[in-house]
Amino acid sequence: MNFKVGDSVLVLDEEISGVVTEISNNRISIDTPDGFVLDFAPNELLKINPKESLKSDIFSSQSANSVISEKEEPTKRRIPRVKPKERNQPAMEVDLHIHQLTTNYKRMSNHEMLTLQLDTAQRQLEFAIRNRIQKVVFIHGVGEGVLKIELEYLFKRYENVKYYGADFQKYGLGATEVYIFQNVKS
Repeated sequence: MNFKVGDSVLVLDEEISGVVTEISNNRISIDTPDGFVLDFAPNELLKINPKESLKSDIFSSQSANSVISEKEEPTKRRIPRVKPKERNQPAMEVDLHIHQLTTNYKRMSNHEMLTLQLDTAQRQLEFAIRNRIQKVVFIHGVGEGVLKIELEYLFKRYENVKYYGADFQKYGLGATEVYIFQNVKS
């Protein structure tokens, strides 16, 4: 590129602009707006119109942002890690101990307590089916096993339900886990 004394130039790869003051051999001296005289090779300079003295004036902020976004590496979407123990944890637990369901259980007969527990279990199971919750643990306790047997009768009425003993380490013998098949319409 041919440069003349008085041409306005930009320095490539740096934020320096200025006016050509001297051309000698293979070096061009420019005077910067700050009053410094600097020497550059011709291939390091870019001739511009005098009105465009700064790089920021040449490039719009929109084009600068697009260049920056091209150079940035896309961030990977982080998938939350689930620990192996937590993978098999049920989404819902229902504690059927009578003191968890009502405060005035001392005035109730055994039949009334069992009916309340079964109604609660059925209501929670229906809720889980409606909301597509796959696993529910019903905590019934050990006792004499009456509630456990009644729960098994309840679960048998649903064709999209499979039930089995819940995690022994967490619940002992006093809980039943229910798996609800989601592809069967009820």
